[in-house]
Amino acid sequence: MAFLQVKNLKTYFQILRGYVKAVDDVSFNVRKGEAFGLAGESGCGKTTTALTILRLLPKNARVIGGEVKLENIDLLSIPEEEYRKDVRWKKISVIFQGAMNALNPVIPIGKQLTEAIMLHENISHEEARERAGKLLDLVGIGAHRLDRYHHELSGGMRQRVMIAMALVCNPQFVIADEPTTALDVIIAAQVLKVMKELQKKLNLAMLVISHDLSMIAEVCDRLGIMYAGKIVEKGDIVKVFKEPLHPYTKRLIGAFPSIKNPKKKLEEIPGFPPDLLNPPSGCRFHPRCPYAMDICKKEEPQLVEVGKDHQVACHLVR
Repeated sequence: MAFLQVKNLKTYFQILRGYVKAVDDVSFNVRKGEAFGLAGESGCGKTTTALTILRLLPKNARVIGGEVKLENIDLLSIPEEEYRKDVRWKKISVIFQGAMNALNPVIPIGKQLTEAIMLHENISHEEARERAGKLLDLVGIGAHRLDRYHHELSGGMRQRVMIAMALVCNPQFVIADEPTTALDVIIAAQVLKVMKELQKKLNLAMLVISHDLSMIAEVCDRLGIMYAGKIVEKGDIVKVFKEPLHPYTKRLIGAFPSIKNPKKKLEEIPGFPPDLLNPPSGCRFHPRCPYAMDICKKEEPQLVEVGKDHQVACHLVR
């Protein structure tokens, strides 16, 4: 059963020349206890989708249509005060990609954690500090570092603090937006291991956003491939990686280096993503697709079932 449901979501940005269609008719769901990944090139709408769920969009953003539901809560229609008080942190939290910028450099990390807890729950400072210490133990840093400042921690430790921060109010759903971007390969692997262990241990539903396919493959159970504001393929992680059907998915996977076959020539995706102020007609990938047909330029393909838990939006797949 779906825990989070995103249905026909449309989020546009209003600028002087019109509307930028950043997220245009996106649908997916995340089940309880699973991690769902959103992958694609920069600017494809991944983060905008997450910010729409979190209701942290900039002032020029407009949710044109669609719905987002967390169990029985309509996240787009409840009052902002109710969302801030009862949903954000308590039910949904986020792990930001820049721990260096997300943590306050002049406040100890323990105080930042306890403040977040006390802001949303009616508990004492001692109880909040005890919980903060347990969370630092849980993410592998140790409660003895509660009084450390962020400059006294390594990049990997700071990112673990951000994971602990996301869990302070025992949320049911966590959004991880490029959680390992600023980390080197070794530290990133350690952070991913922590995330995966916590997700299973706490039975969390997670939305993981990244352009790093190896990270998505490591953490997620299912994924959606986004291109130019739309999901072009989604389904079980193993099926999509082993049998990609959309030309964009194939090229995206082919452009990623393989440890098993280091001599493999990497594929490239010619051209550039389209201008979402005036996206191309039909399939938005057709100007870059080597298999484009006349129908691709005229008719927008819809997501169709091609197997159990595998959907593709492409005229080549019928």
